[in-house]
Amino acid sequence: MEFDPDDCCALNGGKGAWAFAPLAEQLSLALGVPISEQPRRFNYLLHFDSIDVDFTGESFIPLSAIRIAADKRLMAGVFAQHAVPTPHTRLLEHFDDVIRFVSVNAQSEWCLKYPTGCRASGHRLIDATSSEPPNWPRPFVVQEFIRMERPEVYRLYGAGGRIFGWLARRFPGGTRATPWVAHARGARYELAGDAPRQAIDVVTAALKATGLFASFGCVDLLKRPSGEWVALEVGTDGIYNHVDRDLGIPSMERDLSDRIADAFWRWARQGGVEGLDADGA
Repeated sequence: MEFDPDDCCALNGGKGAWAFAPLAEQLSLALGVPISEQPRRFNYLLHFDSIDVDFTGESFIPLSAIRIAADKRLMAGVFAQHAVPTPHTRLLEHFDDVIRFVSVNAQSEWCLKYPTGCRASGHRLIDATSSEPPNWPRPFVVQEFIRMERPEVYRLYGAGGRIFGWLARRFPGGTRATPWVAHARGARYELAGDAPRQAIDVVTAALKATGLFASFGCVDLLKRPSGEWVALEVGTDGIYNHVDRDLGIPSMERDLSDRIADAFWRWARQGGVEGLDADGA
């Protein structure tokens, strides 16, 4: 079928579309495509209510990858399956097992991560004396907490098989730091120079494991005291969440938009085939 640019859109329809409206406007401008409430042939999917029933066409970001990025239980599973370096993580069905695990492994600190939370919402430190949180989704995601003298998280992006954008997220001097280095909790982004080779390798592995390498995603990382880089989680756009664009770094914000647009159009012009390599071939 011959490629027609009018077959492309930023898909944002249904009852939850309001949450993605600002990003839809940004993408419409950056990609040069209209916002549509109904699917077209090539879609940058943000929201669509009956996604499993009425979605037609193709999604630039695969639906399976969107779901993995939105659920830390699925993410932990694929990270383990593909040997992506991460903080030590266990999925445990019962809270008694959680308490038993952290008691036996008391030489490390541990946190309980809310599986569908974003921006560190719901996360908490736990130990052998912790009480079971009510109505917590199963299985429990128990992860090693890597404590740092100055809390900081690093981020790399991938678009169309190309890795870019080494940023650090830190709390500004004079502000109260928390264990969770989230933008929503007051942390700010800073340019961090050139990404270390091992960090790039970890990000590449994480994006490939979750199915995001050929489309668009980001990976947050920590550096262990030993110097090893480990992936905390991946993020992407669509249905449940979206990647933060409010970086406070105009050059990086422009680069992010430009690279996503380039990857989207390469994908659409080649028929929307998933799994394009780094050269889009």
